Amino acid sequence: MKKYCVQVSPQTSQPLSRARAIGSTDHCAFLWDGQKSLGKDDFSKIPNGGPGLENRLHMIHHFGVGEGRITLNRMVELLATNPAKLFGLYPRKGTIAPGSDADLVIFDPTKTKTITVADQRSKSDYNLYEGTAVNGDVETVLVRGSVVVDEGELRVEPGFGQFVARAKFGEELRPAATHA
Repeated sequence: MKKYCVQVSPQTSQPLSRARAIGSTDHCAFLWDGQKSLGKDDFSKIPNGGPGLENRLHMIHHFGVGEGRITLNRMVELLATNPAKLFGLYPRKGTIAPGSDADLVIFDPTKTKTITVADQRSKSDYNLYEGTAVNGDVETVLVRGSVVVDEGELRVEPGFGQFVARAKFGEELRPAATHA
């Protein structure tokens, strides 16, 4: 039996056209100089994808929530809950609940930010959103209950990350036996 993620109308319970289940990206931090520029004379030589994962929350918050296109709860569904479910990581990831990993983003919706390549963590030498002014910025990030980013500064050493095996399709991922 196949399962699909679709948004349905609360009035009719019918699938909505142009429904979106997740906010995802094919983030590829290629360099402009020497990689993307390979396609200068032949488009077929341009590597696919572009950088953007780092600014996904900024863009969806500003242009989605900030402009009244989606609710704050819908943004959380698109960026956390639904991807965790789709990729077999829920309920360990994608929710705040006992036994889950305590992955949290503390976000100030009133803080203004101009997106620039100079401020990004990605090793890419360009930013698709260069110069875009947005309302909202990350203050603190916790992973498994530990502060990993605070006031824009990375607070962990290489090797902090952990591999999380996915659940099989149609099953739920059980919480980790112990948390770091």
